[in-house]
Amino acid sequence: MKLPVVNHQDYVAKINDDNKFPIRKFGELANYLVNQKIVDRFYKPDYCSEETLSRAHSLEYIASIKKKTIDTKSQKKIGFPINDSVVNRSFRATGGTVLASKLAIDHRIACNTAGGSHHATYNEGAGYCVFNDVAVATRYLQSKGYVKNVLIVDLDVHQGNGTSDIFKNDKSVFTFSMHCKSNYPAKKNNGDLDISLDDNIEDEEYLKKLKDNILLLNKEKYDFVFYVAGVDIHHEDRLGKLKITDEGINKRDQIVIENFYSKNTPLCGVLGGGYNKSFDKLIELHSMLHKNLSLIHISEPTRQAEISYAVFGLEKKGGGGGGGGG
Repeated sequence: MKLPVVNHQDYVAKINDDNKFPIRKFGELANYLVNQKIVDRFYKPDYCSEETLSRAHSLEYIASIKKKTIDTKSQKKIGFPINDSVVNRSFRATGGTVLASKLAIDHRIACNTAGGSHHATYNEGAGYCVFNDVAVATRYLQSKGYVKNVLIVDLDVHQGNGTSDIFKNDKSVFTFSMHCKSNYPAKKNNGDLDISLDDNIEDEEYLKKLKDNILLLNKEKYDFVFYVAGVDIHHEDRLGKLKITDEGINKRDQIVIENFYSKNTPLCGVLGGGYNKSFDKLIELHSMLHKNLSLIHISEPTRQAEISYAVFGLEKKGGGGGGGGG
C-alpha cells in the first residue's frame, strides 16, 4: 500500500517575485514524488475550519488573515503579503496537516507536502508562518478524542518557538526542538526539551545528539508524534548555519521515523523549512521525508525490533525481541 501523502495546488501561493521564500517547492515536490513513484495519488485537503483553527489561534487573528485586515507591520513579520492566494494557502495547508494527522491515525504514518509553520503563535504569525498547522492538528486530534499525549519533534534549523509558546502550559503536549543556537528567532522560548546547537556542527555530532535525545524521549509514552523535518540544517542552505550533508539528513529522518514506527506510535510528517542554494537539491532533500516514510511501510514485528537495533547501533542479545531503543 502506498504512503498516504497530502497535497493541493493551493499550496503554491502568489507572492512577490523577489521573496526569499521558495514557494514553488510545494508544487515541484509533488511532481518529484509522482515521478519517483513514491506516490501515485495525493489526498486533497479542505480548508481548515475557523472552529478548528481557533483551538490554537485567537479568533481576532484568524479574522485578520481571512479578511486581509492584518496591518503592514504584522505582514512584514510574517514575510508574505496577505493576499487572496496566501490566505487560501494558509487555510488549505493547515487543513492538509489536519488531514495528514487523521490519515496517520488510520495508517500509522502519513505526511503533508507542506506544514511545519512553527513560528506562528496564538495571536500572530512570523517567519513565513501564518497558522501553526501542527498546533492546530494537535488540538484537533485531542478534541476528537483520538489522542491524549502528543510529542512534537522539531528538527528544523530554527527553534519551534511558536509551537512551544502555544503549549507552554499544556502538559499533554511535549515539544522537542533541536536547532541552531545563533539562528532565528533571536529570542528563544523555553520548550519542554530544547537542544541548542553551535554553528557548523557536522553529521557525526548532530546524529549523536539526536540519538541521545530520542532515547530520552523513549522513556515516556506518547499517543502520537508530529515530525517537523526541516532541511535547512543542510550545509548549502541559505538561512541555515549547520554543516549537515545529504546523508546526514537522510539518516536523521530514518532515526526518527523508524524509532516511533517500531513503537507503533502514529507519526505525521510535515515539511518544515528549506532554503537551499540549489532549488533541485532542495526538492531532493525534502523528498527524503516521504521516501523514508514510504520505505518503512511494513508491519512485521520482527522487522520492527530489528529497526530499533539498527538505528541505535545496539547489539542484539539472545532471546530478546525488544520494541524500543531504550
